[in-house]
Amino acid sequence: MSRTSRTGWAFAAPGLSLLVIVMGFPLAYAALMAMSSMTLRSFRLSPLVGLENFTRVLGDPLFWQATWLTVRYAVITVTGEFVIGLALAMMLQKVLRWKAVYFAILTIPMAMSPIAVALIWRMLLQPNLGVINQMLRGLGFDGVDWFGDPALAVATMAAVDIWQQTSFVVLLLAAGLASLPREPYEAAEVDGAGAVQQFFYITMPMLRPVAAIAVVIQLINEFRTYDLPYVLTRGGPGNATEVLSYFAYRRAFLGLSLNEGAAASWVLLMIVLALTVAFFWLLERRDGRSSG
Repeated sequence: MSRTSRTGWAFAAPGLSLLVIVMGFPLAYAALMAMSSMTLRSFRLSPLVGLENFTRVLGDPLFWQATWLTVRYAVITVTGEFVIGLALAMMLQKVLRWKAVYFAILTIPMAMSPIAVALIWRMLLQPNLGVINQMLRGLGFDGVDWFGDPALAVATMAAVDIWQQTSFVVLLLAAGLASLPREPYEAAEVDGAGAVQQFFYITMPMLRPVAAIAVVIQLINEFRTYDLPYVLTRGGPGNATEVLSYFAYRRAFLGLSLNEGAAASWVLLMIVLALTVAFFWLLERRDGRSSG
């Protein structure tokens, strides 16, 4: 190892050590718990049972129902956040006055705690006394039981999620759009390219790295979402809104099986890591084809 490498490792050692302590130890302990007999009734790791807890979790039909729901929920929310966020970011690029005010307003949902957001929307959407249903009745429509119908409950929870998380996507994409060079657009205008052609052939290809980061971050956020289903629906009606993170919580604390909850959490972690790696691999492969 060269002197430069040793110096680099010496400077990185404190930060890496902190990461190992803060992240590595909990992950290792959770893996050990997932292979143990630990429950809330018997708070002991021994005897170790190997992969038995993983087998039990993977053999539960509710786990696969929660997995499929989490995938659908993530696709719906991330797509909504990206499309709306990109539209708002491009609109803000055209704004010349009061841009800072608009950005400040957009960051309000992002700055709020997910628990606070869920509580606010739960009160607004309350079937009998909620403001939204009162407005609907005032307009002559029937009130809607937003969380009583399984399909509607998922859609409502996704809409609340999109309302809060879109502002983060707007900030990322707006920063990316602001950093794009102007020369390709000027050349395209000289060649007679319209706004739609410039968007698909100039803006999106150059914005792809920033867009990929935004999609991956939001994909991870949506896969580990827990606050909204916990406050809004408690996973109901039935198990209609029980995403994977809430499934792990219910198995660990309501089902008293900490070991199975840890196993479900590790499966969720592996799914998120696999999706992240696959997404970046596909992105790099596409970039390689484009450059070739």
